[in-house]
Parts: sequence; C-alpha cells; structure tokens
Amino acid sequence: QVRLVESGGGSVQAGGSLTLTCVASEYGVHGYTFKRWCMGWFRQRPGEVREGVAFMDGEETRTIADFVKGRFSISRNNDEDTAYLQMSILKPEDTAMYYCAARLCVYGGDYRLESDYHYWGQGTQVTVSS
Repeated sequence: QVRLVESGGGSVQAGGSLTLTCVASEYGVHGYTFKRWCMGWFRQRPGEVREGVAFMDGEETRTIADFVKGRFSISRNNDEDTAYLQMSILKPEDTAMYYCAARLCVYGGDYRLESDYHYWGQGTQVTVSS
C-alpha cells in the first residue's frame, strides 16, 4: 500500500494562488524508490466527475490539462517523497476537492485517467470565491 497525504488546500479569492502538497510514504514495500512512481493530481468539482489536472513521471515529463494550462503546474521533490500542484490565477470554477494519486511508472506510459492510478490520497478542499 502507498500512503498519500495532501495538504495546502483552503479558501482563496479569485486571482489568488495556492500550492498543494502530496507526501508519499510506505511505497518502499513495493521495492521501488519514489522516483519510480508517476504522480497525478485530480479534482472533483461539486456535482461532477473526477477529472485529471496534472501528471508527472519520475523525471521531468509533465502534462497539464488544457483547462488549467498556463495557470497550474506540477513538480516533485524525489528526495522528499513529495509532489506539488502550484495553482495561480485561481477562478471560482477551480473550486473542488483535489486529490493526489500514484502508480508505478512503466517506460512509455502516459497516465492521465483516473483508472490509471492505483493509490489515492484523501483529498484537500480548494474553495475560490469571486
């Protein structure tokens, strides 16, 4: 089992910024370092299905969903077993529960779907007011 704990959510006014943090632990039982785990950020807005926001492999390959491109970015610190979602120019429509997810990277894999990920955090709420 991989444990993922998100933090950094909160309430912010439109135009503001937040950085979400996801700390991974217990992944070592699988025999791989954190660098071998692909990380994703998803969100679920009220009344809607969960959608992928940003994805990153263990190196530098990043994918950002079109609807947040230019405003959100993803990064990670492999030495600290942590992934980040930097959010700026926040809009009320960004209000959602944000989830961190993980799966082992396979060479050539492109993981953007909820079903691609095996481990999930409990989520952190982001609320953007107008």
